[in-house]
Amino acid sequence: MEEESHNHHHHHENHNTPNSSQSQSPPTTGTCCKCGGPTTFAPPPISPSFSEISPPPTYRPIRAPAVPPDPNIQRAIMLAPVPQPQHVPIASPPFHFQIPIKRIQTPDDIRRFHDSDSGKNFVGFIVALSESFRCRKISDPCHQSETTNTIVSIIETLTQWIDEIPPAQQAARYGNIAYRTWHERLVNSGESLMFQFLPENLRDATVELVPYFSDSFGNASRIDYGTGHETNFAAWLYCLARLGVIGEEDYQAVVSRVFVKYLDLMRKLQLVYCLEPAGSHGVWGLDDYHFLPFIFGSSQLIDHKYMKPKSIHNRDILDNFSNEYLYLGCICFVMKVKKGHFAEHSPMLDDISGVPNWKKVNGGLLKMYKAEVLEKVPIMQHFLFGSLIKWSF
Repeated sequence: MEEESHNHHHHHENHNTPNSSQSQSPPTTGTCCKCGGPTTFAPPPISPSFSEISPPPTYRPIRAPAVPPDPNIQRAIMLAPVPQPQHVPIASPPFHFQIPIKRIQTPDDIRRFHDSDSGKNFVGFIVALSESFRCRKISDPCHQSETTNTIVSIIETLTQWIDEIPPAQQAARYGNIAYRTWHERLVNSGESLMFQFLPENLRDATVELVPYFSDSFGNASRIDYGTGHETNFAAWLYCLARLGVIGEEDYQAVVSRVFVKYLDLMRKLQLVYCLEPAGSHGVWGLDDYHFLPFIFGSSQLIDHKYMKPKSIHNRDILDNFSNEYLYLGCICFVMKVKKGHFAEHSPMLDDISGVPNWKKVNGGLLKMYKAEVLEKVPIMQHFLFGSLIKWSF
């Protein structure tokens, strides 16, 4: 009976609609969601609750929710020893270059990698890069070999391609499909780019080097970028060190010239093609895309007379020194792309600003990088192993 009266009510309403629209102006039945003024559009119907129709669907979000870090894990990270620099052993002939492949699938694999000479040496290489940049400004003169200059010019070429491949007109906010065209050009040019600086006797190494290089600038199918891709760039540099193409005398230039240029390229790619952050920790992460510039940048500021970790809250310092100090440049970029209060959108960086000195910041970040990037299966499952970074136990 209720159903009949319900239908009758609608029938009656429809029957009278034409007459009422002719005789008077339409009544204001809703409120504009933009200006708050009255509108003739009816408000949307109230959605039935899930219990009335069916339970909510089960699904896994693309990105992990922003869950505050586990204090027990954080404590374990802080109690761990600070990783130390290591010399990179140069590979000697006969070489057996091979297409590098993925090996890591489980936490046990992660442990095996970090217990291996390859794992320890890779971390030691990153620490050595950080040490080479200690107390240095970006513009400080340093030894620049022909190889490092060529690599800088290669990255400049990749940056120029962005101007040649404008973003496509599309509705989606993230993931501009023009990035795939840029990435395809990168992959197709990989070998010829390596040939620009590899000596004749190491040209066969391209089979091993190109996969690391191609995977250093984001993923073409997902149109995303994250710390795993950044780690691949560090792995590519490590492979060059293993080949003796770059030496310890080049490390300062590797950071202040090569890595700084790489960071500029990545920021341009992120902004122009709206790359999705890969596996972002959300608001609780250090940064949506990068980790290494915070390590290198905190090393720069160790023992600085005036700038302390809390100086990131000083706008004048950021404006005047972000071009010379990577850490400050990172803070400026975060503030540019994220709106609202800094402590709300970047609580981790805000917490770090309370640490008393840069040496503690640098040591803490090195431990955090090892634990939160190099020991995480979702990131390291994409890491590649060949003859230069060996998977041998």
